[in-house]
Amino acid sequence: MNDADFARRYYAAWNARNLEAILALYADDIEFSSPYIAALGFSADGVIHGKPMLRAYFERALERAPELTFKPEGLCVGARGHTLIYRNHRGERAAEVHELDAAGLVVRADATYETA
Repeated sequence: MNDADFARRYYAAWNARNLEAILALYADDIEFSSPYIAALGFSADGVIHGKPMLRAYFERALERAPELTFKPEGLCVGARGHTLIYRNHRGERAAEVHELDAAGLVVRADATYETA
């Protein structure tokens, strides 16, 4: 798995607002966490499971933020995956930790956001 290639595909998919390309990066049994999951009413604990729920969450995110874009700032590589560091359309810094399976798909992701 080439982490830099994954990062390029990730940013290209999100910045093109291509939901199918975004979802193609994730395994069917994905576990995804973000504070926005709870804020949008998907799950009180901020965690969703499975690609159907991930699709619904990402659809809502794209609908709510038509200007949503990610500007890469860094890539950290670990033993089981990587962390993408970027700024969103509001200038907020975020980091998304991805744990990958043998096929290079994200099986666990944790989206985090810098606080002031």
